Amino acid sequence: MPPVLLTKRIEFAAAHRYIKPEWDEAKNRAVFGPCYNPPAHGHNYLLEVTVSGEVDPKTGMVINLFDLKRVLLVVIEEFDHKNLNLDMPYFTDRIPTSENIARVLWQKLEHQPDIGTLHALRLYEDEDLYADMTAADGLERASVTRRYSFTAVLEGHQGHTWDCFVTVRGAIDRVTGIVTDIGALDRAAQDRIVQAFDGQDLRNVLGVRPVTGELLAKSVWDRLRPSVNGGALAAVRLVQTRDLCFEYAE
Repeated sequence: MPPVLLTKRIEFAAAHRYIKPEWDEAKNRAVFGPCYNPPAHGHNYLLEVTVSGEVDPKTGMVINLFDLKRVLLVVIEEFDHKNLNLDMPYFTDRIPTSENIARVLWQKLEHQPDIGTLHALRLYEDEDLYADMTAADGLERASVTRRYSFTAVLEGHQGHTWDCFVTVRGAIDRVTGIVTDIGALDRAAQDRIVQAFDGQDLRNVLGVRPVTGELLAKSVWDRLRPSVNGGALAAVRLVQTRDLCFEYAE
């Protein structure tokens, strides 16, 4: 029987700030944007931990959920309600970006004997931004996903809101701690996707009939791919309703 994946969620609150003390203010602001603003800003982080293993024929479980929760609570307690820049030794020489926080959490979890084999880790900074690490990619690479929304008409029907999830994958920069320039991605998405599509009939914008969800996802990919600064565009996922989504990846 192939391994089964099991995912557990847990929350914690912490504050951080993106800053390189050896840089002047102009460079910090140019690289990190609002994330540089003093003082530190807080997030209610959501951590998803996915473990892999064989189903125990006696218990019917991959891992005892009580053991998994216990380990996660112990790990998260160290981070909860802390200023990550000032209170945590892991970030004395690295910026506590979502990517770097996810990497530290991976290192703390991967050798825990009571949780099986660590397969993937996802850290939500908020509903619109999260970072992923996987066993396949290792500790030096991560994916970052950003959500954008717009309301548009598809095939002449009443308009509805689309959620567009854009994923960029690449090496975690050793200096900045980021995979990609989120500010640049935000500007490109606002200009080429949100402003271009919002309130519009997509048949007129794209110049084709019919406009399918598959075609729209490919169009978003083509519009954003040249603007990714750092890493590479990995996937575009368009959520039309809670029951229907479209994804394009290469």
